[in-house]
Amino acid sequence: MSDSYFTGKAEVEPLEQLPGIHRRTMGMTDKVMLCEFFLERGYEVPTHTHPQDQVGYVISGELEMTIDGEVRICRAGDSYAIPGDVVHGARILADTLAIDVFSPPREDYMTENDSD
Repeated sequence: MSDSYFTGKAEVEPLEQLPGIHRRTMGMTDKVMLCEFFLERGYEVPTHTHPQDQVGYVISGELEMTIDGEVRICRAGDSYAIPGDVVHGARILADTLAIDVFSPPREDYMTENDSD
């Protein structure tokens, strides 16, 4: 992790972690991580779990989010909270930009900010 308090790097290119699912890890501390996601229309985030709590905010677009079997359409301005180890996934209904926060940080997402 960087010694700077200013960890976000606008020039970091998003990683395509799944087809149509692009992520940029923007900043983190030992206890929390901020990620930006660009999700392409027609793709899916398969149902999955992870031990981290996840809180998200939809900046633009539209997705059908399923959390623990409950299905909702999320649009710009909507948010969601997913406790650790709860099954969740999404169908992307329109190109979507979202911000997700994970606590504690996901080790598998610690990539972009490792070097200066």
